[in-house]
Amino acid sequence: MEYSTGDMSMLHPCLILMIALLAVSRLGAQTAANTGTEGTSAPPDTVRPDAVKLAVIGGITAGGFIYGHAVLSHLWWKGTRSPFHFEWDHDWSYALGADKLGHFFFPYLASDICRQELIWSDVDTTTSLWLASGMGLAYQTYIEVRDGFSKEWGFSWGDFTADILGAAYPVAQHYLPALRHFNFKMSFYPSESYRAGQYHAIIDDYESAYHWLSIDVHGLLPESLRDDIPALFNVAIGHSVRNLDHLGGGNHEFYLSLDWNLEALPGDGAFWKFIRHNLNFYHLPAPAVRIYPGLVWYGIHF
Repeated sequence: MEYSTGDMSMLHPCLILMIALLAVSRLGAQTAANTGTEGTSAPPDTVRPDAVKLAVIGGITAGGFIYGHAVLSHLWWKGTRSPFHFEWDHDWSYALGADKLGHFFFPYLASDICRQELIWSDVDTTTSLWLASGMGLAYQTYIEVRDGFSKEWGFSWGDFTADILGAAYPVAQHYLPALRHFNFKMSFYPSESYRAGQYHAIIDDYESAYHWLSIDVHGLLPESLRDDIPALFNVAIGHSVRNLDHLGGGNHEFYLSLDWNLEALPGDGAFWKFIRHNLNFYHLPAPAVRIYPGLVWYGIHF
């Protein structure tokens, strides 16, 4: 399965869920202001889920998945159907594996969005985490299986493995606290191919996409050294690709960059916490150096 259309199809439902969560988070923030409690905090495990809120997010989630199916059916699955089959020939050559990073990131993002919605609905923290991970993986699994019946595509074990890992990572972070210092982000910057008009949308272009592993250096340091590095500053390792011919040609690029930990910004309001948490999935412009191939210093890299 190709990263461009597949990951874009995941992005559309994610945006719908994000906008909906933004609206309900406003209500939660207002409730917090009126009652003295935080509307977006995780509920105690003894609190019963709110049936009305669950119905709201259930409807929004179902709508998002249906919309994602409609997008895929129009852009991707209009070709000839075939018996279920696997894709082996071009799975790792089409984008040099960069698509697998996208397949990891979007279930990772979708699981967190669903988790926030479930917590808002007063579902306990652990249950929210497992349900959200299952929801993110279920949608990606549906896409992969549907691909298996498409003559042009086929089921990709590489994509599916990345989907599983992306959906599972938030669960792993819950049970292995050390992993909470390692988070994933994305950023986009127009490539030459995109500026030349070869793609309709920037998310279709592998060369315009950057995937980042953000490392919380402050949190990893011993207590005695944490005052030396502000919590706002992380270090990120980035990856992108260049000169793709979609036949196995091209090259990888790796970066080392400063990264902004927006979770460390001051402020306790529920709505502000929502904004900085979700914006923290995007790698904002920062000083960086390309470490492969060859050293290139950037005052600001997007």
